[in-house]
Amino acid sequence: MLTELRIQDIAIIESLHVNFRSGLNILTGETGAGKSILLDSINLVLGGKADTSLIRAGCEQAWVEATFEPSPALLAQLQNTLDEQGLTDESGLLVLGRELRANGRNLCRINGRVVNASLLREIASQLIDIHGQAEHLSLFNVKRHLSLLDRFANLDETRQNFSAQVRKLQEVRRSLHQLRQNLRTAAQRADLLRFQAEEIRAAGLVEGEDKRLQEERTRLANAEKLAGLCQESLTYLQGGLNGSDGEPQLAVSDLLGKASTSLDRLARIDPSLLALREQVQVLLEQLQDLAATLEEYGESIEYNPLRLTEVEERLRWLEQLKRKYGDSLGSVVAFGEKAQAELAQIENSDEAIAHLQTREQELLQELSTLAQQLSHARQSAAALLAQGIRVELQDLRMVGAEFAVAFHTTPDSQGLPLPNGEHVAFDTSGYDHAEFMVAPNRGEGLKPMVKIASGGETARLMLALKGVLARADDTPTLIFDEIDQGIGGRVGSTVGEKLWQLAQNHQVLCITHLPQLAAFGDSHYRVAKESSADRTRTQVSDLTATERVVELAQMLGADSASGRASAMELLAEAAKVKGRG
Repeated sequence: MLTELRIQDIAIIESLHVNFRSGLNILTGETGAGKSILLDSINLVLGGKADTSLIRAGCEQAWVEATFEPSPALLAQLQNTLDEQGLTDESGLLVLGRELRANGRNLCRINGRVVNASLLREIASQLIDIHGQAEHLSLFNVKRHLSLLDRFANLDETRQNFSAQVRKLQEVRRSLHQLRQNLRTAAQRADLLRFQAEEIRAAGLVEGEDKRLQEERTRLANAEKLAGLCQESLTYLQGGLNGSDGEPQLAVSDLLGKASTSLDRLARIDPSLLALREQVQVLLEQLQDLAATLEEYGESIEYNPLRLTEVEERLRWLEQLKRKYGDSLGSVVAFGEKAQAELAQIENSDEAIAHLQTREQELLQELSTLAQQLSHARQSAAALLAQGIRVELQDLRMVGAEFAVAFHTTPDSQGLPLPNGEHVAFDTSGYDHAEFMVAPNRGEGLKPMVKIASGGETARLMLALKGVLARADDTPTLIFDEIDQGIGGRVGSTVGEKLWQLAQNHQVLCITHLPQLAAFGDSHYRVAKESSADRTRTQVSDLTATERVVELAQMLGADSASGRASAMELLAEAAKVKGRG
């Protein structure tokens, strides 16, 4: 519900802070006192048009802030949106704000963070509903009629099941569309895919083959040099070179042998050197292994120009494949597998299309059955809704007024099949289009509710609808702007009782001029203008019991002892009715 409203420098409101309560909140005051400015301010935090003319004269900016305390259920409903936008507040409150600046700029805020106007409207529309200005009459929004009727009929679960089936059908139709699109260029595409897949398959690719071939090419291209270096290394290790004097040079193995002999003699004298002798022996063994490995490597070196040519040609082919299909051989192989899979899909597309067409017809039949069940349930609920609203309208002195729900469908060859052979358009809610119809006066005939002119009849019609749809409408705060327009005191008491009953499930704010209606309020606020120096300011007072009697007496036109006595009688009568309720 709406718990706080703060306004700064809007029109004749300089600074205002009002705390509202649950139940029926009544606002009264003389014409021109600023009640409409309160609604204009609330309209701003609902995402309404930002009009800089609302800024108080002499000020550069103005702002409005409304604090809401949503129910746990509503908060859970809004949670995903709040989390996605980073707007969640640990307190569980929602603070909507709007700032106007004289330069034309305006800012929207939710829980202190700047948001766009569309998001502000999306959130606010689920928190509060204003009745009295057509742009905020949610019941004048034909698109909402079907949802309201479904909630009234407890069809939410059935509708969700239908919606889930619709999504399955949409997925089947998307797949069918894609397959049919592919068929238009299927032959040309199949030839290309077949060539690509065959080219990659024929290459017989092996992961890492290009790297191994590059190493082999290097060895083949440098065979003579490798053989020479290998032999030179063996000579140094095993001997065979002559010095500058022509005498044979000692090889590394000979030098290590001599060192081993010397260490062996040292160790016989000083046993502590045995470990050094063993290290030399290990070095000799490692040297022998090294020489053997080099000999084996030298024997493997071959000078083979033919093999070199083969390797280079293979590498050129692999590079060509990588340029066409991927950066690595693994990518080329993956490309070939994907091409093969797509080719198989094209070659089997006729079978796939036939399967999807069969599935499409099965889903259409299932959806048709579900949609008919939904439609029958809605028509039964519509009759109960109309009956309830007619009773409400009778209580509100609209004798002879009629209400009904009109249903219609739209022909569509791709839609749901009906038992009579017709096909009708549908969406996730079914195939019904529902619209509330009213005849305010006997003999006028039913007309769309959106075409009924505003006035006392419209206000009472809204109240009747809200009363019956109370459990279907989940908007927590309802504001009625001068719902008493065009009605008298006797009907005013009835309207007051209806509003109080509505306030058992909603927070209701009502601006009224009728004392008979105002007497039913759970809280009563007076809106008044105060003048000081050269400025006029609007103030809102939360009335005490005594102040309320005085306000009702003034509304009755008799601020006297007798007037206050009449006011107290109104309050007593309202209390008696509320006690029975």
